Amino acid sequence: MASSPPTTPNTPVAEPPPAPAAGEDLMSRVVAGAHQTIDRLAESAAPAVERLQEAGDQVGARAGQLQELGDEWTESLRDTVRQHPLASVAVALAAGVLLARVMR
Repeated sequence: MASSPPTTPNTPVAEPPPAPAAGEDLMSRVVAGAHQTIDRLAESAAPAVERLQEAGDQVGARAGQLQELGDEWTESLRDTVRQHPLASVAVALAAGVLLARVMR
């Protein structure tokens, strides 16, 4: 049986040496490159974001116009029903009969 070398119980463990400056330099170059890439992407995306915002504003304006048009038509229909109640009931009855036949 081979004997192992004697060990002392309270021998301090050697700490690893500090990271060399080259590792820190590499990390800073990687970080700088990442920042540059993100900046380029943000700059190239900015015009598309602006176009989307403008399109959203246009859609919102158009939705408002359509809402106003719907309100005008509703008010016009109400006025017509008030002025001609019997004709309105007859039209509603005819539309109901026609819809019932189509749905069969």
